[in-house]
Amino acid sequence: MTDIRKTACVIGATGLVGKALVNQLLAHPGYKQVTCLVRRPLTAQDYLDPEGKLQPVVIDFEQLQDYQGYFTVDHVYCCLGTTIKQAGSRSAFRRVDFEYIHVCAQLARAQRAQGFVWISSVGANKHSKNFYLKVKGELESSIISMPQLQHAAAVRPSLLVGHRAIARPAEQWGIKIAQLFSMLFIGRLAKYKPVPAASVAAQMIKLQP
Repeated sequence: MTDIRKTACVIGATGLVGKALVNQLLAHPGYKQVTCLVRRPLTAQDYLDPEGKLQPVVIDFEQLQDYQGYFTVDHVYCCLGTTIKQAGSRSAFRRVDFEYIHVCAQLARAQRAQGFVWISSVGANKHSKNFYLKVKGELESSIISMPQLQHAAAVRPSLLVGHRAIARPAEQWGIKIAQLFSMLFIGRLAKYKPVPAASVAAQMIKLQP
């Protein structure tokens, strides 16, 4: 009998959403293999893989094109993301949050993946005066308009709720304040509510064809 389950490639499997996504894919009956492209070896206890679906591959993100064969899958998920503070400069931030993700989309297109889903941000707008939101918006515009890229979709979460390996004090304070006033986030403001990483991961899976 032909196995009709899907294959997936996850880029950015060690981040907050990435970990949640990989674990959901490993538990998902519709997937038979989950390849994770990472900077360093995965920590085994972070991932529950009873069926042996997980295939981590340590790569050099500066040479993403050298790993295009790993994009020969049904679905590509990109969870890459950093902050200007962590990256060290605006140019370094853009390198990760625009260039790396854009290359991933190009590789997904070249290898004819059925779908490409990545993480953007609520408020993303290429015309924004906020550098972070401007980069996110420019990336959205560039990927969505990319010819011959099937089923490209972005999730736009607000502040993410969950345990991070690297603390982000300012973000944590923002989450606490937003949670205190969450009852006020209704109607058009609902999209600004803090959202659990697991919920974002689940939405990413639903966006795939």
